[in-house]
This record gives sequence, structure tokens and C-alpha cells, in this order.
Amino acid sequence: MKYSKLGNTDLSVSKICLGTMTFGEQNSETEAHEQLNYAVENGVNFIDTAELYAVPSTKENSGLTEKYIGTWLKDRTDRDKIIVATKVAGPSTGLKYISENLGFSRERILEAVDGSLKRLQTDYIDLYQLHWPERRSNMFGAMNYKHWEEWEDNFQDILETMQQLVDAGKIRYFGISNETPWGLNNFLKLAEKHNLPRCMSVQNPYSLLNRTYEIGLAEVSIREKAGLLAYSPMAFGLLSGKYHKKTDTPNSRLNKFKNMARYSSENCYDATSKYLAIAEKHNMTLAEMSLAFINQQLFVTSNIIGATNLAQLKENIGSININLSAEIIKEIDAVHKVYPNPAP
Repeated sequence: MKYSKLGNTDLSVSKICLGTMTFGEQNSETEAHEQLNYAVENGVNFIDTAELYAVPSTKENSGLTEKYIGTWLKDRTDRDKIIVATKVAGPSTGLKYISENLGFSRERILEAVDGSLKRLQTDYIDLYQLHWPERRSNMFGAMNYKHWEEWEDNFQDILETMQQLVDAGKIRYFGISNETPWGLNNFLKLAEKHNLPRCMSVQNPYSLLNRTYEIGLAEVSIREKAGLLAYSPMAFGLLSGKYHKKTDTPNSRLNKFKNMARYSSENCYDATSKYLAIAEKHNMTLAEMSLAFINQQLFVTSNIIGATNLAQLKENIGSININLSAEIIKEIDAVHKVYPNPAP
């Protein structure tokens, strides 16, 4: 395994992070524990979850992912060696079964942290993240930015709440997710000005089908030491090649959850066909190439992989040992030029 520093801290996190949003929906508690054990045995020390998970979120499965991780964590003696990241849900879902008080008020964040700590059966969270901005902005594939004014800036209040949680020993570090360059820079500016917790990471989508992070955020990540935690690196499984090879099943994610259509466009399918040809030309699986591409980006702190079975997990973790040549990168970039960001 390879490791990166989280932000400007001395904390080393595995370059492969185990994403867990399938726990409680596509994976049982036993399967979740099997994945966690395999990941840790193979050098992964970084686990990402959220109070919202499993996905798709329902009243019945909300919080189950954290609970499954908690029943695994409670019996371990190496908690200090495992980096646990979770998130407070943003206010725009309207999912009242999560909380009647959705938003990033001090009251809500304190409520959410305590809930996560209880479900995770741990005394502290290593990285606590805002799942998405409180203000209305482009996220989850939204295009054509529109400016909305009906929002009160509470960035400093959020940072002061994070300081309260750090002081209480409930969290160690703070991060953001589904954010823009403006959002990241604003958090960094206010943290420096008021000596408040610094944003250490940005969890945004990044894959061969969505390289929008490179446009503005990549430079900020490198220069400000607030790296990317790349989510959906496999584009909901499309970049495994199974849909092109007709080895998918009714339980495959894009088949089972057809309303989650971010990666279902014709351009996504066509671009993936081109990437599959490159991988096969160079004797790799498409999954290996897709993940290796992310692993070697300078602005990436960790690559959040997810799997529904151990075979997928083994392949995903194994991608850390693959280095793509300049020739392969050139071929990938040629496809990207023709199909730029079909799943923003």
C-alpha cells in the first residue's frame, strides 16, 4: 500500500480508502465486516462513511453503514491505527428521517456528530466532513451555474463549531465535500484569519468520466495542501467494463438503481468503450486502469473505492501497484479530448 499525508497534518492515510455506502443496502453486516477485514489486512487504514448512508438512502437503511462499521470497530484493539471519516448531511435533501433540523447550524452539527459517534461505537472521528454545501450550488452533476442569493453565509460559524468539537476531543480534523474552488478558498481564508480548524480535504467526484476537479480545484489542492478524496472513481461500476462485456447482473448498481443516472448517458457509454480498448491493449482490466489513473494524480490524497464483493475489492485495492506509462496517459487524454467530462 502507498500512503499520503492528510492535508498539512502528520497523519498518513492509505492511498486507497474503503468507501462503504453499499453497507446496509447491497451488503449485509457480515459482508461489510469481511470487506473491512480484507482491506485492513492489505494495508488500507482509511474508511469513509456518512450519517446518510446506505445509498440510496431510505428511512430503513439510514445510519446502517455507520452501525455496521461500529460493530466491527468495537472489537478491535487497533482503533488508533484506523482513520475513520464520516459526514454530516447537507440540508437540501429534505430527508427528515435524518433530522428535523437539517442544515449546518451549531445545534445540528453537534447532534450529527453525537449520532455518528454512537453508531460507530468510537470516542472520536478522525475526519469530519460537510457532505455538500449548505448554499445552493452546482453539485451532483448539475450544469450551467445559476446564482442564488437566498442564503446566509455561515462559514465562520461552521469552523467555530468544528473548533468546539476538536476541543472536546470528538473530531480530529475537518473536511468538505462536493465543493467548489470558491468554497474551499473561503474556508481556508477564514480558518487562517481566525485561527480556526483548517480544511484538510475535499471529497469530490473524480474519474475518467469526470475530470472537472482538474479545472480549478486541483491547483488549490496542491498549493494549499487540501487534497482530493476522489469518490465514484468507478462511475457506479460502468468503468469496470461489465456493462460493455454483458457480465452485469440485475443487482449491478446501474441496473438496480436506474434513478441514479449520472453515469448512464450515451456519451458515458461511448467514452467507456474507448477506455476499455486502451486497457485491453495494455493487458489491464478497465477497473485497474481507471483506478491507477486516479492513484497517481498529485492532487489526490486518497481514492475512495467501493465494492459489493471481495473479488471486486481485491482488484480495486490491487490497482495501487499499477503505474500507467506516459504512453497510456496520452491515449487516455486523447479520449478525454473527444469526450470531455460526460458525467460532471
